[in-house]
Amino acid sequence: MIHIKKEKGTPKYKQIIASIENAILSGTLKKGDQLPSLNSIRDTNELSRDTVLTAFNELKSRGIIESIVGKGYYILSDDIHVHLKIFLLFDEFNSFKEDLYNAFIHELDKNVRVDIYFHHFNEDMFSKLISENKGSYNYYVLMPANLKNTHNAINELPNDKVYILDQTHPELSNYSSIYQNFEKDLILNLTKALSLIKKYSKIILLFDEKKQPEGMLIGFHKFCKTNKIENEVIHSLKNSILDKNSVYIIPDDKNLLRFIKKVKEESLILSKNVGLISYNETLLKEIVAGGITTISTDFSAMGKQLAQMILNKKHLKIENTHNLIIRNSL
Repeated sequence: MIHIKKEKGTPKYKQIIASIENAILSGTLKKGDQLPSLNSIRDTNELSRDTVLTAFNELKSRGIIESIVGKGYYILSDDIHVHLKIFLLFDEFNSFKEDLYNAFIHELDKNVRVDIYFHHFNEDMFSKLISENKGSYNYYVLMPANLKNTHNAINELPNDKVYILDQTHPELSNYSSIYQNFEKDLILNLTKALSLIKKYSKIILLFDEKKQPEGMLIGFHKFCKTNKIENEVIHSLKNSILDKNSVYIIPDDKNLLRFIKKVKEESLILSKNVGLISYNETLLKEIVAGGITTISTDFSAMGKQLAQMILNKKHLKIENTHNLIIRNSL
């Protein structure tokens, strides 16, 4: 099954890979079949164990074989055309993350396989998914969100195989990343809208510390202090009456809908009795309530740039572009 030519040319580990691929194509090996052991391939072909292990690790990272502790290696997939396998760990899935994902997938080659996972802002789940999948992928794209101590799990992965997305932290500065600068972006964009914001007596930030980035909160306080604007931070809209003549910053879409519902229930008028600034542009926000003002990064650009970094094996730190779209709600 494993055929190694002694003459110089193709590296021996690649010959092992080719032999296994040919065996799959010919039907000699099928999904679920066990491969010969590392030691038997080594001894039969007079190779080093490291050479055989290098071949097996590449096939494993492509998702073609899997290792089962105490048993050996087995054929996991017969799709030998997958040459790159990417582990993608999102915090959650929503419409703008879908834009990011679609742009990322569209930019990749057809022989690249992407498996997507979600940690739902759970630190244990984040660590568990990385631990269970380390060594099984060529690259790991991770959204640590605002979770603490994610570096402990990420440190288990090869530094040059990791890309950090959306939010990053000082302890992750050694890794390639495409990120948002939430503190700076909030200050810059609110400053652009300062004349409109000053129509209102107060600015209120709805902030969920479990999901929202700390930089957003820091930027909010700095902006309000610099411009001497009365402000408040709240953690929920439930069981509350909207503060008239205030402008609300609402980062997530579930609370955005709750807010719009309350506006109708309390017979208020957007941009007259109360103002609204949302986060993350979607098609819906162009239409609902006459148009919602948004602060948003370009998620499609983030996805395209990420794909190019991986395909070209570039290791960079890129701050993604950010902008303000002013609409009727302000």
